[in-house]
Amino acid sequence: GRIAVVLDQGSGFTKAGFAGEHQPRLMLKSSSLVPSWDRPVLPGAPGCELAGGVARAHPIKHGVVVDWEALEGLWERLLVGGLRVCPEQWPVLVSDSPSAPPGSREKVAELLFETLAVPACHIASTALLALCSTGALSGLAVEAGAGVCHATPIYAGHSWQEATFRLDVAGTTLSRYLRDLLVAACPDLRLQTLPRKAITQLKKRYCYVSLDFEGDLRNPARHQPASFFIGNGCSIHLSSERFRCPEPIFQPSLLGQTEPGLPALAFRALQKMPATLRKWLADTVVLAGGSTLFPGFTDRLNIELEAQCRRHGYGALRPRLVATPGRGTAVWTGGSMVASLSSFQRRWMTRAMYQEHGSRLVHEVF
Repeated sequence: GRIAVVLDQGSGFTKAGFAGEHQPRLMLKSSSLVPSWDRPVLPGAPGCELAGGVARAHPIKHGVVVDWEALEGLWERLLVGGLRVCPEQWPVLVSDSPSAPPGSREKVAELLFETLAVPACHIASTALLALCSTGALSGLAVEAGAGVCHATPIYAGHSWQEATFRLDVAGTTLSRYLRDLLVAACPDLRLQTLPRKAITQLKKRYCYVSLDFEGDLRNPARHQPASFFIGNGCSIHLSSERFRCPEPIFQPSLLGQTEPGLPALAFRALQKMPATLRKWLADTVVLAGGSTLFPGFTDRLNIELEAQCRRHGYGALRPRLVATPGRGTAVWTGGSMVASLSSFQRRWMTRAMYQEHGSRLVHEVF
Protein backbone atom coordinates (compact mmCIF):
# COMPACT_ATOMS: atom_id res chain seq x y z
CA GLY A 1 0.00 0.00 0.00
CA ARG A 2 0.92 3.67 -0.10
CA ILE A 3 3.44 4.53 2.60
CA ALA A 4 4.17 8.28 2.49
CA VAL A 5 3.24 11.62 0.97
CA VAL A 6 5.87 13.47 -1.08
CA LEU A 7 5.76 17.30 -1.37
CA ASP A 8 8.05 19.24 -3.67
CA GLN A 9 7.49 22.89 -2.81
CA GLY A 10 8.59 25.32 -5.50
CA SER A 11 8.31 29.06 -6.03
CA GLY A 12 5.91 28.52 -8.94
CA PHE A 13 4.21 25.18 -8.33
CA THR A 14 4.06 22.66 -5.53
CA LYS A 15 3.79 19.00 -6.54
CA ALA A 16 2.19 16.43 -4.27
CA GLY A 17 1.63 12.69 -4.48
CA PHE A 18 2.39 9.30 -2.99
CA ALA A 19 5.77 7.60 -2.59
CA GLY A 20 6.35 4.83 -5.10
CA GLU A 21 4.28 6.44 -7.86
CA HIS A 22 5.84 7.71 -11.11
CA GLN A 23 4.06 11.07 -11.27
CA PRO A 24 2.71 13.56 -8.71
CA ARG A 25 -1.07 13.40 -8.28
CA LEU A 26 -1.34 17.19 -8.04
CA MET A 27 0.48 20.28 -9.24
CA LEU A 28 -0.87 23.42 -7.57
CA LYS A 29 0.28 27.02 -7.96
CA SER A 30 2.25 27.85 -4.84
CA SER A 31 0.68 31.31 -4.72
CA SER A 32 -2.92 31.39 -3.55
CA LEU A 33 -5.74 33.90 -3.45
CA VAL A 34 -6.93 34.74 0.05
CA PRO A 35 -9.82 37.19 0.67
CA SER A 36 -8.28 40.11 2.55
CA TRP A 37 -10.87 39.87 5.34
CA ASP A 38 -9.54 36.34 6.11
CA ARG A 39 -6.15 37.60 7.15
CA PRO A 40 -4.80 41.08 7.76
CA VAL A 41 -2.37 42.13 5.05
CA LEU A 42 0.10 44.87 5.79
CA PRO A 43 1.25 46.93 2.80
CA GLY A 44 4.64 45.68 1.71
CA ALA A 45 4.39 42.50 3.77
CA PRO A 46 6.74 39.83 2.36
CA GLY A 47 5.00 37.40 0.07
CA CYS A 48 1.76 39.38 -0.35
CA GLU A 49 0.27 41.63 -2.99
CA LEU A 50 -3.23 43.10 -2.95
CA ALA A 51 -5.58 42.74 -5.91
CA GLY A 52 -9.12 44.08 -5.57
CA GLY A 53 -9.93 43.08 -2.00
CA VAL A 54 -7.98 39.84 -2.39
CA ALA A 55 -4.47 39.12 -1.18
CA ARG A 56 -2.33 36.89 -3.38
CA ALA A 57 -0.04 35.05 -1.01
CA HIS A 58 3.34 33.94 -2.35
CA PRO A 59 4.68 31.65 0.40
CA ILE A 60 7.90 30.84 -1.49
CA LYS A 61 10.11 33.35 -3.30
CA HIS A 62 13.35 32.40 -5.03
CA GLY A 63 13.07 28.97 -3.41
CA VAL A 64 12.90 30.33 0.16
CA VAL A 65 9.78 30.34 2.36
CA VAL A 66 8.75 33.94 3.16
CA ASP A 67 5.19 33.36 4.43
CA TRP A 68 4.72 30.38 6.75
CA GLU A 69 1.01 31.00 7.29
CA ALA A 70 0.37 30.85 3.55
CA LEU A 71 2.53 27.70 3.30
CA GLU A 72 0.43 26.04 5.99
CA GLY A 73 -2.73 26.81 4.01
CA LEU A 74 -1.15 25.46 0.81
CA TRP A 75 -0.13 22.19 2.47
CA GLU A 76 -3.57 21.73 4.04
CA ARG A 77 -5.23 22.23 0.64
CA LEU A 78 -2.86 19.74 -0.98
CA LEU A 79 -3.08 17.03 1.67
CA VAL A 80 -6.68 17.24 2.86
CA GLY A 81 -8.47 18.75 -0.13
CA GLY A 82 -6.28 17.40 -2.93
CA LEU A 83 -4.84 14.04 -1.90
CA ARG A 84 -7.75 13.47 0.54
CA VAL A 85 -5.52 12.12 3.28
CA CYS A 86 -5.56 12.61 7.02
CA PRO A 87 -2.12 14.17 7.81
CA GLU A 88 -2.04 12.49 11.25
CA GLN A 89 -1.73 9.11 9.51
CA TRP A 90 0.89 9.85 6.85
CA PRO A 91 4.67 10.37 6.99
CA VAL A 92 5.58 13.35 4.77
CA LEU A 93 8.78 13.92 2.77
CA VAL A 94 9.31 17.60 1.92
CA SER A 95 11.87 19.10 -0.47
CA ASP A 96 14.07 21.97 0.67
CA SER A 97 15.98 24.58 -1.36
CA PRO A 98 19.80 24.14 -1.39
CA SER A 99 20.18 27.79 -0.36
CA ALA A 100 17.40 27.92 2.27
CA PRO A 101 18.60 29.24 5.66
CA PRO A 102 19.24 26.48 8.26
CA GLY A 103 16.37 27.71 10.44
CA SER A 104 13.95 26.99 7.62
CA ARG A 105 14.19 23.24 8.18
CA GLU A 106 13.34 23.70 11.85
CA LYS A 107 10.21 25.67 10.91
CA VAL A 108 9.20 22.99 8.39
CA ALA A 109 9.44 20.34 11.13
CA GLU A 110 7.44 22.53 13.52
CA LEU A 111 4.72 23.07 10.92
CA LEU A 112 4.50 19.37 10.10
CA PHE A 113 4.48 18.10 13.70
CA GLU A 114 2.70 20.94 15.53
CA THR A 115 0.10 22.06 12.99
CA LEU A 116 -0.46 19.08 10.70
CA ALA A 117 0.39 16.50 13.39
CA VAL A 118 2.12 14.10 10.98
CA PRO A 119 3.59 10.87 12.50
CA ALA A 120 6.98 11.32 10.80
CA CYS A 121 8.78 13.59 8.34
CA HIS A 122 11.89 13.83 6.22
CA ILE A 123 13.38 17.00 4.71
CA ALA A 124 15.68 16.62 1.70
CA SER A 125 17.51 19.03 -0.59
CA THR A 126 15.95 19.44 -4.03
CA ALA A 127 19.43 18.89 -5.47
CA LEU A 128 19.80 15.49 -3.81
CA LEU A 129 16.31 14.44 -4.87
CA ALA A 130 17.05 15.49 -8.47
CA LEU A 131 20.10 13.21 -8.44
CA CYS A 132 18.09 10.39 -6.83
CA SER A 133 15.60 10.56 -9.71
CA THR A 134 18.38 9.28 -11.97
CA GLY A 135 19.60 6.68 -9.47
CA ALA A 136 22.68 8.69 -8.48
CA LEU A 137 23.89 9.79 -5.03
CA SER A 138 26.90 11.77 -6.27
CA GLY A 139 27.04 14.39 -8.99
CA LEU A 140 26.26 18.02 -9.80
CA ALA A 141 22.60 19.05 -9.73
CA VAL A 142 21.82 21.97 -12.04
CA GLU A 143 18.29 23.17 -11.29
CA ALA A 144 16.31 25.87 -13.08
CA GLY A 145 12.77 26.37 -11.84
CA ALA A 146 10.27 29.21 -11.62
CA GLY A 147 11.92 31.29 -8.92
CA VAL A 148 15.57 30.29 -8.69
CA CYS A 149 18.42 28.34 -10.32
CA HIS A 150 21.01 26.34 -8.38
CA ALA A 151 24.23 24.49 -9.07
CA THR A 152 24.79 22.07 -6.18
CA PRO A 153 27.52 19.41 -5.85
CA ILE A 154 26.39 16.26 -4.03
CA TYR A 155 28.81 13.62 -2.81
CA ALA A 156 27.57 10.34 -1.28
CA GLY A 157 24.18 11.92 -0.59
CA HIS A 158 25.54 15.06 1.11
CA SER A 159 25.34 18.61 -0.28
CA TRP A 160 28.46 20.77 -0.32
CA GLN A 161 27.02 24.06 0.92
CA GLU A 162 30.20 26.07 0.35
CA ALA A 163 30.27 24.98 -3.31
CA THR A 164 26.57 25.70 -3.97
CA PHE A 165 25.69 28.67 -6.17
CA ARG A 166 22.32 30.28 -6.89
CA LEU A 167 20.91 32.57 -9.58
CA ASP A 168 17.67 34.45 -8.99
CA VAL A 169 16.94 34.69 -12.72
CA ALA A 170 14.53 31.84 -13.48
CA GLY A 171 11.18 31.04 -15.11
CA THR A 172 9.09 33.83 -13.58
CA THR A 173 11.72 36.42 -14.52
CA LEU A 174 11.80 35.06 -18.07
CA SER A 175 8.01 35.37 -18.38
CA ARG A 176 8.17 39.01 -17.33
CA TYR A 177 11.05 39.56 -19.77
CA LEU A 178 9.04 38.00 -22.61
CA ARG A 179 6.17 40.41 -21.92
CA ASP A 180 8.62 43.34 -22.00
CA LEU A 181 10.07 42.11 -25.30
CA LEU A 182 6.62 41.72 -26.86
CA VAL A 183 5.44 45.14 -25.71
CA ALA A 184 8.67 46.74 -27.00
CA ALA A 185 8.12 45.11 -30.41
CA CYS A 186 4.42 45.99 -30.55
CA PRO A 187 3.20 48.56 -28.00
CA ASP A 188 -0.40 47.33 -28.06
CA LEU A 189 -2.42 47.91 -24.89
CA ARG A 190 -3.92 44.41 -25.19
CA LEU A 191 -0.42 42.94 -24.90
CA GLN A 192 0.19 44.81 -21.67
CA THR A 193 -3.01 43.40 -20.17
CA LEU A 194 -2.42 39.84 -21.39
CA PRO A 195 -2.79 37.49 -18.35
CA ARG A 196 0.41 36.16 -16.80
CA LYS A 197 -0.78 32.61 -17.50
CA ALA A 198 -1.04 33.35 -21.24
CA ILE A 199 2.50 34.77 -21.31
CA THR A 200 3.80 31.66 -19.50
CA GLN A 201 2.05 29.39 -22.01
CA LEU A 202 3.58 31.38 -24.87
CA LYS A 203 7.01 31.00 -23.32
CA LYS A 204 6.64 27.23 -22.93
CA ARG A 205 5.21 26.71 -26.40
CA TYR A 206 7.33 28.99 -28.57
CA CYS A 207 10.62 29.89 -26.89
CA TYR A 208 13.94 28.11 -27.32
CA VAL A 209 17.60 28.55 -26.39
CA SER A 210 19.93 29.69 -29.15
CA LEU A 211 23.25 27.88 -29.59
CA ASP A 212 24.76 31.06 -31.12
CA PHE A 213 22.92 33.96 -29.55
CA GLU A 214 24.93 36.86 -30.99
CA GLY A 215 24.98 35.28 -34.47
CA ASP A 216 21.25 34.59 -34.42
CA LEU A 217 20.55 38.12 -33.20
CA ARG A 218 22.55 39.67 -36.04
CA ASN A 219 21.06 37.49 -38.79
CA PRO A 220 17.27 37.85 -39.27
CA ALA A 221 17.38 34.98 -41.78
CA ARG A 222 18.02 32.64 -38.82
CA HIS A 223 14.94 33.78 -36.91
CA GLN A 224 12.01 31.39 -36.80
CA PRO A 225 8.89 33.61 -36.84
CA ALA A 226 5.65 32.38 -35.30
CA SER A 227 2.21 33.96 -34.93
CA PHE A 228 -0.75 33.23 -32.71
CA PHE A 229 -4.12 34.81 -31.99
CA ILE A 230 -5.07 36.15 -28.58
CA GLY A 231 -8.72 36.92 -29.42
CA ASN A 232 -10.50 40.18 -30.24
CA GLY A 233 -8.98 40.01 -33.69
CA CYS A 234 -5.51 40.54 -32.20
CA SER A 235 -2.53 38.40 -33.13
CA ILE A 236 1.01 38.39 -31.81
CA HIS A 237 4.08 37.85 -33.95
CA LEU A 238 7.21 36.36 -32.42
CA SER A 239 10.60 36.52 -34.09
CA SER A 240 13.87 37.02 -32.17
CA GLU A 241 11.79 37.12 -28.96
CA ARG A 242 11.58 33.32 -29.19
CA PHE A 243 15.28 32.87 -28.36
CA ARG A 244 15.85 36.17 -26.54
CA CYS A 245 13.40 35.19 -23.78
CA PRO A 246 15.46 32.35 -22.13
CA GLU A 247 18.84 34.02 -22.74
CA PRO A 248 19.09 35.80 -19.33
CA ILE A 249 19.66 32.42 -17.63
CA PHE A 250 22.91 32.32 -19.62
CA GLN A 251 23.48 36.10 -19.64
CA PRO A 252 21.89 37.83 -16.61
CA SER A 253 23.56 41.05 -17.82
CA LEU A 254 20.69 41.37 -20.33
CA LEU A 255 18.54 42.26 -17.31
CA GLY A 256 21.15 44.59 -15.86
CA GLN A 257 22.42 42.00 -13.36
CA THR A 258 26.10 41.52 -12.65
CA GLU A 259 26.03 37.87 -11.53
CA PRO A 260 27.35 35.16 -13.90
CA GLY A 261 25.04 32.90 -15.90
CA LEU A 262 24.12 29.34 -14.95
CA PRO A 263 26.94 27.60 -16.94
CA ALA A 264 29.56 29.73 -15.13
CA LEU A 265 27.97 28.91 -11.77
CA ALA A 266 27.91 25.20 -12.62
CA PHE A 267 31.63 25.40 -13.42
CA ARG A 268 32.37 27.28 -10.18
CA ALA A 269 30.56 24.57 -8.22
CA LEU A 270 32.80 21.90 -9.77
CA GLN A 271 35.91 24.06 -9.36
CA LYS A 272 35.27 24.48 -5.62
CA MET A 273 35.21 20.72 -5.03
CA PRO A 274 38.33 18.78 -3.98
CA ALA A 275 40.35 17.75 -7.05
CA THR A 276 39.92 14.06 -6.19
CA LEU A 277 36.11 14.35 -6.53
CA ARG A 278 35.81 16.83 -9.40
CA LYS A 279 35.92 14.39 -12.33
CA TRP A 280 33.59 11.97 -10.58
CA LEU A 281 30.95 14.66 -10.04
CA ALA A 282 31.37 16.05 -13.57
CA ASP A 283 30.45 12.60 -14.91
CA THR A 284 26.90 13.09 -13.59
CA VAL A 285 25.54 16.60 -14.18
CA VAL A 286 21.80 16.21 -13.65
CA LEU A 287 19.40 18.83 -15.03
CA ALA A 288 16.12 19.44 -13.19
CA GLY A 289 13.24 21.92 -13.22
CA GLY A 290 10.77 23.31 -15.72
CA SER A 291 13.12 26.02 -17.02
CA THR A 292 15.57 23.37 -18.30
CA LEU A 293 12.90 22.16 -20.75
CA PHE A 294 13.47 24.84 -23.40
CA PRO A 295 14.60 23.24 -26.68
CA GLY A 296 18.36 23.82 -26.97
CA PHE A 297 18.89 24.31 -23.21
CA THR A 298 20.86 21.09 -22.67
CA ASP A 299 23.09 21.57 -25.74
CA ARG A 300 23.85 25.19 -24.86
CA LEU A 301 24.66 24.35 -21.24
CA ASN A 302 26.92 21.53 -22.40
CA ILE A 303 28.77 23.78 -24.88
CA GLU A 304 29.27 26.58 -22.35
CA LEU A 305 30.23 24.32 -19.44
CA GLU A 306 32.90 22.61 -21.57
CA ALA A 307 34.14 26.04 -22.72
CA GLN A 308 34.39 27.19 -19.08
CA CYS A 309 36.45 24.09 -18.23
CA ARG A 310 38.86 24.72 -21.12
CA ARG A 311 39.12 28.46 -20.44
CA HIS A 312 40.12 27.92 -16.80
CA GLY A 313 42.63 25.13 -17.43
CA TYR A 314 40.40 22.14 -16.68
CA GLY A 315 40.44 20.75 -20.23
CA ALA A 316 40.56 17.15 -18.96
CA LEU A 317 37.21 17.70 -17.24
CA ARG A 318 34.46 16.48 -19.60
CA PRO A 319 31.07 17.11 -17.98
CA ARG A 320 28.40 14.54 -18.90
CA LEU A 321 24.91 15.99 -18.78
CA VAL A 322 21.92 13.87 -17.76
CA ALA A 323 18.69 15.38 -19.09
CA THR A 324 15.74 13.01 -18.76
CA PRO A 325 12.41 13.81 -20.47
CA GLY A 326 10.72 13.98 -17.04
CA ARG A 327 13.23 16.43 -15.54
CA GLY A 328 10.50 19.04 -15.00
CA THR A 329 9.28 16.93 -12.06
CA ALA A 330 12.62 15.26 -11.27
CA VAL A 331 12.71 16.51 -7.66
CA TRP A 332 9.29 15.05 -6.86
CA THR A 333 10.16 11.80 -8.67
CA GLY A 334 13.40 11.48 -6.68
CA GLY A 335 11.45 11.97 -3.45
CA SER A 336 8.92 9.36 -4.51
CA MET A 337 11.69 6.86 -5.27
CA VAL A 338 13.67 7.28 -2.03
CA ALA A 339 10.63 7.42 0.28
CA SER A 340 9.44 4.08 -1.09
CA LEU A 341 12.72 2.22 -0.42
CA SER A 342 12.68 -0.20 2.50
CA SER A 343 16.21 0.96 3.40
CA PHE A 344 14.90 4.54 3.73
CA GLN A 345 12.31 3.76 6.40
CA ARG A 346 14.83 4.23 9.23
CA ARG A 347 15.60 7.74 7.94
CA TRP A 348 12.31 9.29 9.10
CA MET A 349 12.25 11.76 11.98
CA THR A 350 9.36 10.51 14.09
CA ARG A 351 6.93 12.43 16.26
CA ALA A 352 8.48 10.81 19.37
CA MET A 353 11.96 12.01 18.30
CA TYR A 354 10.57 15.52 17.74
CA GLN A 355 8.83 15.58 21.12
CA GLU A 356 12.01 14.45 22.89
CA HIS A 357 14.58 16.63 21.12
CA GLY A 358 12.65 19.46 19.44
CA SER A 359 13.02 20.94 15.97
CA ARG A 360 16.82 21.39 16.21
CA LEU A 361 17.15 17.65 15.70
CA VAL A 362 16.64 18.23 11.95
CA HIS A 363 20.28 19.35 11.68
CA GLU A 364 21.49 15.99 12.99
CA VAL A 365 18.97 13.73 11.27
CA PHE A 366 18.96 15.19 7.74
